[in-house]
This record gives sequence, C-alpha cells and structure tokens, in this order.
Amino acid sequence: MQKFPMTGPGLLALEEELRHLKAKERPAIIRAIAEARAHGDLSENAEYHAARERQSFTEGRIAELEEITSAAEVIDPTSLSGDTVMFGATIRLIDEDTETEVTYQIVGMYEADIKRSRLSITSPLAKALISKRVGDTVAVPAPGGDRSYEILNIAYV
Repeated sequence: MQKFPMTGPGLLALEEELRHLKAKERPAIIRAIAEARAHGDLSENAEYHAARERQSFTEGRIAELEEITSAAEVIDPTSLSGDTVMFGATIRLIDEDTETEVTYQIVGMYEADIKRSRLSITSPLAKALISKRVGDTVAVPAPGGDRSYEILNIAYV
C-alpha cells in the first residue's frame, strides 16, 4: 500500500471533511432522493437525477478520503531539523527575476493549497528545492520560461 506523507493538521482537515460527508451530506442526499421519489415518475424527474448525481459524487469522495486517510503517514515538521530542505520545511525564497520574496511550506499532495502557501511535495518547485541549502539557487521550468529562486531561509515549524 502506498503511503502518503502528510502533516497532522492536513490529516485532521481531511478527516473532518470525511466526517462531514458521512454525517451531514449523506443523510441529506438520502432525504432528497426520497423526496424526489415521492414526486412520481423518475424518468423525467430532474430533482431525482440531480440528487443521484450528488450521491454518486459524495460516495466517490468518501471512498477517496477513506483511502487517503488510511494510507496517511503523518510527519511532524517540528520534530525535524537540519539545514537542507525536506518534507515539512517552511522555506523563504526570493524570485531572482522579480526580487519578490515568497514563503512556502512543503506538504503532502492532498493538503497542498497555494493560496495558503502550502506547496505539494510533488510540485516542480518542491522537487527542485528538496536537499538544497540556504544560499542555493534552483531553476524551475515554468510556462513563461525557467524561474530562478534563491533560498533565504529554511525552518521546521
């Protein structure tokens, strides 16, 4: 079985979504299907078909979340240390072209959220950063051409 590296908060968020789907969404969908069935002819009942579609999506997401959470390997970044980039590291970078500073934490692929500066371990930037040190420069292929970043700081928080 493939293990998925993940931070504790990332796993908790997925488990909470799973609980919500099972405790709230699933019963609501069952009620919607029962209500739509009460309206009669199912072949032309848009409410029924919409509820069944929603049920299919929800059951698929529940199965996916169960698989992910059962195979999660929780790694606590605060228990790590060192002067090289690895999973869980919070890295401050400077884009050498624009002189813009950015900070990212390298997390598991199922908890990545670029808007919250959480970078997937499978992303090209994270792959380029792994095993690098403060002061190193990495080049990352991007649609508009290669981007170069210099590592300013590495922390495990």
